[in-house]
Amino acid sequence: MDLHTRISRVLLALVAFDVVLTAWAFFAPELWFRLFHGAPYDDPQGFLRRCGANWAAFALFQAVALVRWRKAHHWIAVVAGIRLSDIFTDWTYLAFASDITAFGAVALGLASPMNMVAGWWLLRAYRQIK
Repeated sequence: MDLHTRISRVLLALVAFDVVLTAWAFFAPELWFRLFHGAPYDDPQGFLRRCGANWAAFALFQAVALVRWRKAHHWIAVVAGIRLSDIFTDWTYLAFASDITAFGAVALGLASPMNMVAGWWLLRAYRQIK
């Protein structure tokens, strides 16, 4: 598979991932709390939905990149920056959550490395096609 196809597939996967997270945060926060915390939904300040808005921004920029990157390669670097901007958030969440399920621990434990690898890979891809 050539690099152009891999870039498009990675961008599509990232869009899908962040659309799912956004929808989950906005439309099923009770499920989020049950799966990640094993606790009833309790978010009086709306922090999970704030995260959902952030994931919506990720999805939007990644969708723009998916459509535009072949003509404007800098969009790959934009998405790399977005992914790299999130490398500490999930581990921080994991460290400070008072209740965490096994699923939550695994999901949050893997999310930061996934963002690091995705950001690094996209920067490397950008340099190769630039």
